[in-house]
Parts: sequence; structure tokens; C-alpha cells
Amino acid sequence: MTAALLAFAVVGATAPAVHADEPGTPASAEDTAQFTGIAKAYLQKRAEAVTARSAEIPPSAPEDVSPGLAEVLEADFAALAEQGRVLEGVNGGYSSAEVDLLVDQATVSGTTATVEVTEDTKLHYPDPQPGEPAYEEYSLPHTLTYTKAADGTWDLAGDLARVDWTGPAPTTQLTQPVDVPAPDSDAEGDKAATAQTVNDGLDMPTEDPDPTSGYNYGNMASYADRYWKRGNSDYRTYGNDCTNFISQAMRAGGWGTTSGSAMSRKDNSKWFYASFTWTTSYTWAGAENWYWFANKHSKRTRMLSNVWHMGKADVLQADWKRDGVIDHSMIVTTRTSNEVYLTYHTPSTHNKKLSTIVAQYPRAWWYAHRT
Repeated sequence: MTAALLAFAVVGATAPAVHADEPGTPASAEDTAQFTGIAKAYLQKRAEAVTARSAEIPPSAPEDVSPGLAEVLEADFAALAEQGRVLEGVNGGYSSAEVDLLVDQATVSGTTATVEVTEDTKLHYPDPQPGEPAYEEYSLPHTLTYTKAADGTWDLAGDLARVDWTGPAPTTQLTQPVDVPAPDSDAEGDKAATAQTVNDGLDMPTEDPDPTSGYNYGNMASYADRYWKRGNSDYRTYGNDCTNFISQAMRAGGWGTTSGSAMSRKDNSKWFYASFTWTTSYTWAGAENWYWFANKHSKRTRMLSNVWHMGKADVLQADWKRDGVIDHSMIVTTRTSNEVYLTYHTPSTHNKKLSTIVAQYPRAWWYAHRT
């Protein structure tokens, strides 16, 4: 898939947040209702900008936003609409968007309000067939800032979308991943060859799981389906949580932990989880370290030559900057005859098409693990 590549522009998805001089007080129910309505309309319009609808109705800034933010959003929406058109050519793109919103906290200080919300969005795929996911979904927290007009109404003035830039961002956000320092560990030498990304009509994998392995691949994928958004309270959450999430899924499918302690946590031949970060192995939550444990030391995975060879519960890792250090980990939750669907933390995303991710990040190096 080389004909269409996305050029994601870091245009500054929002205007700078306005900060109050004094701590705010809880917003009234009336104000909170207005904040919610404005935020819902804005985020719905933002999501729709990347769908086929934007080709019919040119996207424009929503009402009830400040002039400064309106200018930024005009540029954002135009870029999102263009990317939506590119994705439509790649894999059909998105037919519609559905946004739900949860207000976590709203405070007011004078004529400024700060509202913490969580956006849960579904980007629907056109004409899904039986067995195919109907949509890509993501969960994304925002800090919204509002200013009060002379007539007492509120305008949205800023949106700080709390995108974790270590993984593929929601399709409605204009960002690129950044390098993530790998946990400190001994050098392990050269990695396997990177996986190819051209889908040349490869058949759906027919290889059955090794019955002697004792692994349950359905449980791995089901775990990711269940905990992609909120996480499992039996485990702590890391700032960069992608590989912690993958390790949990592997464990749910039968991977056994090794022995280990605080003294051996940097050893890439160890893989274990304990009550504290300092008693948990680096391989548990570090993408680079997980690679070496999974493929070299434990041989629980083998490397695939093409990302399109992956099947359910296989793991895809990315080196965004091609510097030899793996930055991100994802798991396959669904595989059909012509598409692979990936799920991951950081940020929380469920059933995003592999073809979309490859188009978004054409320069990345990919490492595809058969689990």
C-alpha cells in the first residue's frame, strides 16, 4: 500500500488554554450543562471532519467558540477532511462518527472556566461485513477552557487534548508519535529484519496454534477487547502503558512469568510483574525490552516477514524514528480476509485498521510477532 500516504501536520490541534489566576469553584448545574452541550457539538464536528460526510458538507468551526479557536479549528478541520479523503481511497475510510462525552470536573474562576472531559468516540466503517468490526473507537481525555461573554454565555476558548504521543493518535487528532526512551538494559545486538507493509493479496493465516504451547490466543484477544479503554484494576497503569497492556493480554492467554526480583528487573531474559514498579521487570512494560524477552530469550514469539501475515493475538511493534529502539506495542484483536484490526493503550484505541496505521506512519519500522 504505497499509492496513498497520509502527511499528518502538527498544526496545533487547539488554541492555548486560558489559565485562571485563582483556583476555581465548582460550576453550577446550569453552566455545566452549557459546557457539556458546547463540548459535545465541537467534538462531534471534529470527528465528522474525518468522515465521508466532510466531502459533502465542507467542515467549518462550530458555534460558541472564541475567534482565536475558530481560526485554529478551520485549519484543523480542513486537514482532517483531507486525511479522511485519503483514507477513503486506502480502505474506505469512515462513514460516520458517534461521540459520547463524560464531564469529569468543571470549575469556574471569574470569567474563565476549566472543564475536564473524557471523549469516547466511534468512527464507523462503511458497510462492515459479518465478522468485521463496525467501527474504530477511542477514549481521550480533554481539558477544555471557556470564557464568559458580556451577555453571560460561554464560548469554548481552548482544547488541550491529552493525546499520549507514544502511540498512533486518534484519527481525529493531528499529531505524530515521539521517541520514548527505553528502560535501561544491556545491549542485545541486532534485531530481526523489519516486516514489510505491502499487502499483495496475502491469504488469511491458516496456521493453527501450537497445541503444545498451552496458549489460548482467543483469551489474549478477548482480554484486549475487554480492557482496551479503562484497564484492569488488578494492574497498575504506566504513563506509557502500551506494553504493560500487551503483557497482561499475554498472561491472560497463558504466558507464565519467570522468577525475578528487584536485582534482576533489568535482565531481558526475565518477565515478571509484582506489587511495585521496582519489583517488576523492565520487559513487562518496556516495548524494547519486551521484544528481546519474547523473541530472543523465551522464544515465545517468532518474527513475521510481513505485517499482513499477522493473525489474532499477534503483536505489532513500531520504531517510529527508525533509530533501532522500539517505541510502541499493539495486539491484533480481529483478522479478516483483507484487514487486520489492532488494539492498544497509550492512547486507548480499539479495532483500528492496520491499513490506516501504515498509511499514517509510512516511515516507521515494524516488527510483527507471531505469538
